[in-house]
Amino acid sequence: MPPKDPELIALRKELEDLIAKCQQDQKSKQDKTIEEISNGMADVPKCKLATKKMLKGHINKVNSVHYSGDSRHAVSGSLDGKLIIWDTWTGNKVQVIPLRSAWVMSVAFAPTGNFVACGGMDNMCTVYDLNNRDSNGGAKMIRELLGYEGFLSSCRFVDDKTLITGSGDMKLCMWDLEAGKRTNEVEAAHCGDVVSLSLAPEDQNIFVTGSVDKTCKLWDRRELKCKQMFFGHEADVNSVCFHNSGYGFSTASEDKSARLYDIRSDQQIAMYKPPNSTSGFTSCGLSVSGRFLLAGSDDNSVHVWDTMKVQHNGTLNGHENRVTSLSVSPNGMSVVTSSWDMNVRVWV
Repeated sequence: MPPKDPELIALRKELEDLIAKCQQDQKSKQDKTIEEISNGMADVPKCKLATKKMLKGHINKVNSVHYSGDSRHAVSGSLDGKLIIWDTWTGNKVQVIPLRSAWVMSVAFAPTGNFVACGGMDNMCTVYDLNNRDSNGGAKMIRELLGYEGFLSSCRFVDDKTLITGSGDMKLCMWDLEAGKRTNEVEAAHCGDVVSLSLAPEDQNIFVTGSVDKTCKLWDRRELKCKQMFFGHEADVNSVCFHNSGYGFSTASEDKSARLYDIRSDQQIAMYKPPNSTSGFTSCGLSVSGRFLLAGSDDNSVHVWDTMKVQHNGTLNGHENRVTSLSVSPNGMSVVTSSWDMNVRVWV
């Protein structure tokens, strides 16, 4: 190992002290905690989601899953080198899309259901048109978005014409899909891999990112500038999910905690831990009301909390390996999860 640089150590210590001071100042402005405010509220019933459909078809680890805007169809990406479009109501496969690279890490469904995007260790983002076919009868590949120096770790459609991506080279990129060109980018959006991103529910110009640098950032895509930075996690932030109100977002982290951040107060307002903190969290989602927080875990289950009372509400059990990804349907009626057990489950 190279010798430790004294200057680097001093700078890191200075940064940690500044973050600690910011957190202390934030706490001093906090008149009450979320638990104190919701003390008089009734407890919510136990979450009784159960597996409605087991979606079998992949023959290797499934790394990512995402719902379409119609709350019916979902796309999953696996290390078997295939994307599968599912009808989650019937459990049937709608389309199977063979990929050029098997190392897919992130998938995204356009809200309209017209397009899907994926990417991973091939250092590119590939977009498919589900309404058109190539010569082999599969969904037509319409774009290969190049220019990354690291793996493609996250992607989300703003609409059919605009895509946002985050990657292992710390970049955030905005793409015009009609032109196939990058319209904007931030070279060092974080100090580590940009692992996850989530768009605000109403104002799609606003989105939040999570990174292995332990922080989250709020962005405005019109300028692609960071508006706020959020601290608190002690390890990689693997997933972020906007609250339906647009005023906050949840996170899931390797530090064995999920958290809720409030944008208006510029700070963390709640931390959620399972009864046995033995595993990190890979993914998270919020119910439409925002009352339930769900987080997929390395312990093969999905943990559920009451966000207001900061109470563990239960677990969704069934997967036989690490839960890698989680997506709540836009109508709030179901949840879809993917796992290293090669299966996708629909919970209702």
